[in-house]
Amino acid sequence: MERMPRRNRGAEFRMTSIAKGGRRRSRLLLNYRQNRLLYWMLLPSVIYVLIFNYLPMAGLAMAFQDYSLTRGIFGSKWVGLKNFRDFFTGIYFTRTLSNTLILSLLDLLICFPAPIVLALMLNEVQALRYKKVIQTVSYIPHFISMVVAAGLIKEFTNSTGVIANLVTALGGTPKSYISLPQYFRSIFTVSQVWQTIGFNSIIFLAALSGIDQELYDAARIDGASRPQQLWHVTLPGIASTIIIMLILRCGAIMNVNFEKVLLLYSPSTYETADVISTYVYRIGIVKQKIGYSTAVGLFNSVVSLALVLTANKLSRTYTDSSMF
Repeated sequence: MERMPRRNRGAEFRMTSIAKGGRRRSRLLLNYRQNRLLYWMLLPSVIYVLIFNYLPMAGLAMAFQDYSLTRGIFGSKWVGLKNFRDFFTGIYFTRTLSNTLILSLLDLLICFPAPIVLALMLNEVQALRYKKVIQTVSYIPHFISMVVAAGLIKEFTNSTGVIANLVTALGGTPKSYISLPQYFRSIFTVSQVWQTIGFNSIIFLAALSGIDQELYDAARIDGASRPQQLWHVTLPGIASTIIIMLILRCGAIMNVNFEKVLLLYSPSTYETADVISTYVYRIGIVKQKIGYSTAVGLFNSVVSLALVLTANKLSRTYTDSSMF
């Protein structure tokens, strides 16, 4: 069979590419005409994201500068990777990174499963009145201002708080637990469960309501007990939702609840409480080392992106669920 000349093959490839591009544009144009109103409704959100999420990314240039507020980005001295080297070799790198990872892993191991467990328990409650009461009570902490919630946590854990009074009643010695570094992680994690368990269970309750009830009927006919129905019907039914939420949570591992840590910690608890986000705040805002803090923040964002991509890749490889 005679081969097509190389020049003709190239021309045919270009014509095929042009034809595909034309069909793609035609489909996009047809889709726009059919959903014009939806595109116009989406436009304000797109503009918002461009202005407040993408345009500020130009400020990442400060991570490679000895940035000065008076000189600006274009007048500040370029220092290359110096800010990154200073952070990686600094005395606070190990402390902030380990605190960030430990608090995030505690959140992942304790706070993430808690709403799932609550949703499964609420799904078993037959009395609608009690179910609504439990849901309402568990949702309330989410709507309390973080400042107010932090104030309550400090009030409960200081030397004259509820916990200290309970310890005194049991014959122990009261302490200001919020001021002791060895107790900070426990206080942070327990209070995080209290604040998030109810509200975060909503999405899992929604997923549970979407499970086909005929699957439960079939399981009961086959003689499955309630624990067996939970294991073989309920959990597989919400597995995709759990995986998607887990991927999103993995992306936030490096971003511990900044506002809460900032409101709860003090110099006496920096040893176990100081995370990367609070370190960036102190260095960038308080000490005005903006270039250095931008470098630390960029490192944090890159690691978060890598975690999301890795979690999504693993999920797509070993399960049928992924974000993209």
